[in-house]
This record gives sequence, C-alpha cells and structure tokens, in this order.
Amino acid sequence: MARIQLTELTAFVAVAEHRSFTKAAVRVGIALPTMSQTIRSLEDSLGVRLFNRTTRSVALTEAGERLFADVLPILEGIDQALEGVNSFRDKPMGTLRLAVARPWGTMLLAPLVQPFLAEFPAIRLEVAVNDLHSDIVDGRFDAGIQIGHRVERDMTILKIFDEFRTLAVAAPSYLNRHPRPLQPRDLHAHDCIRYRSPWDGYIQPWVFSRDGEQTEIAVDGSLIVNDLDLLMSATLDGVGVSYTAEPLVAAHVAAGRLVSLLGDWSRSLPGVFLYHPSRRQTPVDLFPRHQLILAVAPAEGNARERS
Repeated sequence: MARIQLTELTAFVAVAEHRSFTKAAVRVGIALPTMSQTIRSLEDSLGVRLFNRTTRSVALTEAGERLFADVLPILEGIDQALEGVNSFRDKPMGTLRLAVARPWGTMLLAPLVQPFLAEFPAIRLEVAVNDLHSDIVDGRFDAGIQIGHRVERDMTILKIFDEFRTLAVAAPSYLNRHPRPLQPRDLHAHDCIRYRSPWDGYIQPWVFSRDGEQTEIAVDGSLIVNDLDLLMSATLDGVGVSYTAEPLVAAHVAAGRLVSLLGDWSRSLPGVFLYHPSRRQTPVDLFPRHQLILAVAPAEGNARERS
C-alpha cells in the first residue's frame, strides 16, 4: 500500500465532517477539483471506497466510518501538539541555557537574573559560567556571552558591553615597596601576575598602545594564574602588578584599593557580545524585550556588529 499523506487524511476528515466536497474544499483552502482528486487518490491507495456520492449528497461508507473514527482523534492530537508549540512563540517559555565567560557572568549577568525571571516566569534559566572557550552548539547552549574576539565568525551577535581598555594596576601596598612604573618597559623590574588562558593554555601577552604606538612587554613574576578571581585577589593583596580589563578594576581604582599605572598606555578590546548560532528560529523569542536577552532576536531584527 502506498504511503498515505497527512494532507489526504486532512481532506478526508473535512469531507466526512461537512458531507460536502465543496464545503470541505473551502475549509481546507484548495480548489474543488483538487479535493476530488485527493480523495480519489486516497481511496486508490487504500483499495476501498470511503464515500458514496450522488449529485445531491455525500455519505461515508462503512470503511469510511471506520477510518473517520480512527483518524479524527489522531488529527486532533496533531493540532493540539502544534498548538503547544505555538505557545512557545506567543509566550516565552521553556529552558534558556547560557554559556557565560567569567567574569562577565558576575558583572553583567548576575544583576539582571532576578528582573528577567520576574518578567518571564515561564522561563527556566540555566547559566554555565567558566573561562573556557566553549562550543555552544556542541554544549547544547542557546546562547553565550564572550569577549568579541573570541566569538566564532558564524555566529549571530550583538554587542552588550562597549569596547574597553586593559590596564596595568597594583595595590598601594605593593607600590609602597616598589617604584611606580612610568613606561611599559619599567615593568621588567616588577613582579607581574600573569594570566594563563584556560581555553588555549597560553599566557596572555602584555601589549600596550598609545597614540598609534604599540609595544609588547615580556613581563615576569612569581605568580601565574588561570582564574580571574584569583588574579584580582592577589593584586588586591599586593602580590604584584596585574594587567586586566578596566571594567573589572574600575570600582577598586575609584575606592583607592588599586592604582592605575602607566598613564595612557593600555590595550583596547572589542567589547562583550551575546551570540547564538545563525538560524532563523530562536529557542525563545524574547530577547528584544529585555536588556539581558538582546542578541538572540528574530532574524528580521538581528543586529550584526563585529569589531
């Protein structure tokens, strides 16, 4: 027996309910000749007559009555299933999984969690925070938050934090024991806290720029870490000079717990982006309505930015 198509069963149920090919064709949205041909094809595939037809009426045969009784609940179940999917479109719901690079999870995401969940109570939010350069598709995440230069080129992205500087900083207790560096090359004489990237294992270079001039300093020191929280703690404790993102140290500098060094010598990074796989449909279409969920927007409204 040939494989029966869903469109054929839908047409059959429409005719059975209306007892009219004309009314069924209007309901399904097809031409009357097409409706007649669809029912004829279904009967040929099954090898039985489903309707008795006259010029004045249409009635189910015994086989048609049996098929109608069996098929109607199935089609109604399909309609309910599709309606259930539509609820994801009409009202944000389900699980939203985010992969967030440290420390942006704490700095950018944490303050927004409570208002976000209050606005979207049907959403279950799962956040994975780490320093690894995770493949969000392989990890089954819906979106990620990462510094721009680490985002894969095939992602749809939106900037959520502007370009920022990387600064050399030290605690007053450290500067009480060591002369303050005035030029990047002065760091050769300092105990520098270096950062090893968890995602590739390399120690991050100390690159400084000013007025178009760029220099890379091969610093040394007694401590290497692969965790930004530990880097910050050691810097505040006066272990040495660190070179890290300005947003992470701004509050400490303002409070006098850290001192910004080297004047205008710094390095600019392209900002922080929320990104997701390039696809038209998104897991939950709610991102344009909340400052956290800015980037996984409907395809027609996506903003693409890349530094």
